[in-house]
Amino acid sequence: MIGLLISAISPLLEKLVPDLDQRNKLAHDLATMTERHAQDIAKGQMEVNKVEAAHKSLFVAGWRPAAGWVCVTAMAFNYLIVPMLVATGVDVQPVDDSSMMTVLLGMLGLGAARTFEKSNGSAREI
Repeated sequence: MIGLLISAISPLLEKLVPDLDQRNKLAHDLATMTERHAQDIAKGQMEVNKVEAAHKSLFVAGWRPAAGWVCVTAMAFNYLIVPMLVATGVDVQPVDDSSMMTVLLGMLGLGAARTFEKSNGSAREI
């Protein structure tokens, strides 16, 4: 996608910026813009994680680990325990992890939204 953006903007840069070095610098800045943005979001998320992990309340500091352990437990059951039980003749059905993954990915998305709010300074204190 970035390649398409640069190829679309390149003719404009040639007309607007006659200096080749400056034009190349602008093209490079455009190409690395999304990577820098992703790094800024990741840094913000790490700060949120530090604050949440240091919180005294288990409901604030413990929700991510709890969600992670539930996910790991369900995956271990589905992909380790169920096949071993089926191999021994036990009729057991795997857990439907599609709804769990939807919830987990939704919570991770909310974490990203919270990071965005905090980076913009529009977040409320909990």
